[in-house]
Amino acid sequence: MQEPALPVTEFEDGTIEGVIVWPLKAICDQRGWLVELYRSDELPADNLPAMAYLSETLPGVLRGPHEHEDQDDLFLFVGPGDFELFCWDIRPESRTRGKRQRLVAGASHPLRVLVPKGVVHAYRNISSSPGWVFNAPNRLYRGRNRSEPVDEIRYEQSPDHPFRTE
Repeated sequence: MQEPALPVTEFEDGTIEGVIVWPLKAICDQRGWLVELYRSDELPADNLPAMAYLSETLPGVLRGPHEHEDQDDLFLFVGPGDFELFCWDIRPESRTRGKRQRLVAGASHPLRVLVPKGVVHAYRNISSSPGWVFNAPNRLYRGRNRSEPVDEIRYEQSPDHPFRTE
C-alpha cells in the first residue's frame, strides 16, 4: 500500500460529508435490552457490511489515526466505556476537505457511525476501564481468504502527522 502525500496539514472543526451518525436506541423490557446494530434498509448499498468484529481497547489507548482506500467502517459504540472518535477529511474531491469531526460515543451516548473510505479516523478510550467497539466494515479484512494486502494507511507511527487529538 502506498503512502499518500498529505494534502491537508491544518483542520477546522465541523461535520464531514459522508460521515453518518445515528443515535442508538435501546428497546427495553423486563428481560433486559436490545439495540439494533445495523439495518440494510438504513445504509447505502455500498456500505453494507461484509464482516463484523468486536475489539476491546484499554483505558487511555488511542487506535489510529489511519485511513482506508477502499473500506468504509461502520462503528458501533454501545459500552462498556466511552470513546472519543476523531475524523479528518483529506479527500481531494470532498466539500468538507480540511474538516475535523469529534464525537463522544459509548455507554453514555450510544452511537452508530459510518466512516467512509478516505476519511482518516482514530478513537481513544476515555473511560477508566476497558471499552468495546463493534465494527462492521463493507470489505473483508485482507480480502477473500485473507489473500490481499491490508487496506490501511497508518499514521500513528509518524510523529509529524497532522491528525491531532488534543
